[in-house]
Amino acid sequence: MSRTEPPRTHRFDHWLYRGGRPNRLARAINRAWATVFAAGILQPDRMVTLEVPGRRTGRVISFPLVVADHEGDRYLVAMLGQDTNWVHNVRAAGGQAVLRHGRTESVRLEEVDPGDRAPILRRYLELSPGGRTHIRVDPQAPPAEFERIAAQYPVFRVTPADNW
Repeated sequence: MSRTEPPRTHRFDHWLYRGGRPNRLARAINRAWATVFAAGILQPDRMVTLEVPGRRTGRVISFPLVVADHEGDRYLVAMLGQDTNWVHNVRAAGGQAVLRHGRTESVRLEEVDPGDRAPILRRYLELSPGGRTHIRVDPQAPPAEFERIAAQYPVFRVTPADNW
């Protein structure tokens, strides 16, 4: 059930992130969505803006993401894989970050072991149509398909800052 070609409706999304990196237009779109998500204009609450210090400059970087809920916890998924800048920044910041969606929430992001990612990736694909462009597994595929690709896509558990 793995897919090798993005669905026709998502080819534009695939073009925006050719080579696993956002092109100039994708960066502009991401900035716009980050502003909208941070303001809490759009519902549901799963659309957030992640703010984390840049690992080189220390300047706060904002990035729009979809929060996946699974078994009572919240998770962020790096749909572009291991070399995503926000993943490197979160790791460099020791997991300290801020989520915004109409309000500001200080959080700690704890990386999930690859062996535990499969059900979270499945849930993420149910919630994020844009993620389906980059994570090439059918959302209805058997768990083994998700287990096969889990190590390629970092997943972080969101924990409120007051819990650590």
